[in-house]
Amino acid sequence: MTPARSARPTGPATPAWLPGIAVAGLAALVALAVSSALPAVPLLTAAVALGIAAAQIPRVRAWLAGAPKAGLALAARRLMRIGVVLLGLKLSLVDVAALGWRAVLLVVAVVLLAFAGTYLLARLFRMPGSQPLLLAAGFSICGVSAIGAMSAATRSRGSDAAVPAALVTLCGTLAIAVLPLLAGPLGLSAEEFGHWVGAGVHDVGQVVATAQVAGSAALTVAIAIKLTRVLMLAPLVAGAAAVTRRRERIRRRADEASASTVASPAAAAPTGDPAGAAATTALTATTTTSLPPIVPLFVAGFVAAILARTLLDIPEPVLAAADAMQTALLAMALFALGAAVRLRDLFGTGGRAIAVGLLSWLLIAALALAAVRLG
Repeated sequence: MTPARSARPTGPATPAWLPGIAVAGLAALVALAVSSALPAVPLLTAAVALGIAAAQIPRVRAWLAGAPKAGLALAARRLMRIGVVLLGLKLSLVDVAALGWRAVLLVVAVVLLAFAGTYLLARLFRMPGSQPLLLAAGFSICGVSAIGAMSAATRSRGSDAAVPAALVTLCGTLAIAVLPLLAGPLGLSAEEFGHWVGAGVHDVGQVVATAQVAGSAALTVAIAIKLTRVLMLAPLVAGAAAVTRRRERIRRRADEASASTVASPAAAAPTGDPAGAAATTALTATTTTSLPPIVPLFVAGFVAAILARTLLDIPEPVLAAADAMQTALLAMALFALGAAVRLRDLFGTGGRAIAVGLLSWLLIAALALAAVRLG
């Protein structure tokens, strides 16, 4: 008689998210190397571009859809939110106030007009799902970071963020090359060029890469204006979340009324009646799923970080560590977002997505230039 084999002791199971997080971390290091070798390429732009490039290779795309999938989804959601919270530590209301009320009002006007204009353009060109909202956030506020924040707050589908992320990256990279060439013909001083770049370029890294060619004076103004735009992330994301919550509540009330209408005559039906069971299931699903929060937790954290930077004397080493952590987390998150992009989606709609991106880019550039002239 063969003795029974004893069961082999098994160690703790590897978390499902670990492979994807490891891939995103490695990609962030590669992006850092690219940015270090090519200073004109911002690290976060390199990260999302690396994700986009990887997603176009069939074998790599198939592999990313396997074991790394769970971790990449976690990076695109959770790490993005943590990175947005840490982004608040870059903003001090004292620095914003130093710009003067006129400059601040012009920045707010540019953001609001660019948001509304981009949203209307995307709707006019019939971009699907929540892409108009995400594209408006990305172009008007702070690039792919704003897309991730808006997507999380409104519970948009992950696939809806892919096309806006690609468009913001492509148009932001275009700004790095084109805007410095226009400074001379437009007769802009270094400070005016910095103002234009800060008000009209999407991502913080893209702003730095574009403005630094005109010197330190332009870079200082550009960063101050850009971070003032970033302040608009909190009210716009919170407002979109509130609208989403209201629409969800209205939809649920309609679903409950519909399910109750079906369930009432089915209540007297024999046990096991399919109509009654279906109505009960629909009603239960409608009432048990939680509504989106009024103010997303990470948005509250972003505001708290701004207040902490404004009111507290935070040591420079702490700010430097937080900045490095924020950059690393956002690089990982942006690689994950880029890995969901399919370029055929950009060109497979008759060029509509590309047209919206370019028109939105021209719109915000024109609005920012008008703000410079008025300032």
